[in-house]
Amino acid sequence: MKERSEFETLVLPHLDAAYNLARWLLRDERAAEDAVQEAALRAFRYFGSLRGDDAKPWLLGIVRNTCFTMFERRREAHEQLGLDDAGIEVEQIAEPGVGSDPAAALQRRDERARVDAAIRALPPALREVIVLREIEGLEYAEIARVASVPIGTVMSRLSRARDRLRASLLQAGVGGTA
Repeated sequence: MKERSEFETLVLPHLDAAYNLARWLLRDERAAEDAVQEAALRAFRYFGSLRGDDAKPWLLGIVRNTCFTMFERRREAHEQLGLDDAGIEVEQIAEPGVGSDPAAALQRRDERARVDAAIRALPPALREVIVLREIEGLEYAEIARVASVPIGTVMSRLSRARDRLRASLLQAGVGGTA
């Protein structure tokens, strides 16, 4: 089994990405924290199965499976998943020279909220690939590995997700023309 320090070096830097994926999939911050904790424990337990040094897709695959297991547990128990999305937003990126304009800041915040809502409205399979590609920056092959689907499926899901997002955002008046 690989050393604990190697686990800390290769896996722990990706916990923020793991939380981000879990938060988007589960749409609940507390459930996302639980999923990441459970996934990290599984990752540590099965660290010997990691091939190579690219731990991010490997960990995100474990997080994805953990999230879907949580969905299934809730469905079987007839529990209702909390859908409090109020605190979920894409991380803010500072835009040079615009920070001092309150009207521009308000417009960016409103657009960001509409984009967040459009992403949350996607079905889980489409939301998953859009988050992994556009927010986490994974390559198609890495997404395929995380989602356990062929690259062609990733590409078609991304295309459908982008089409739905574009339509939703145009309807909401975000981004002008696409």
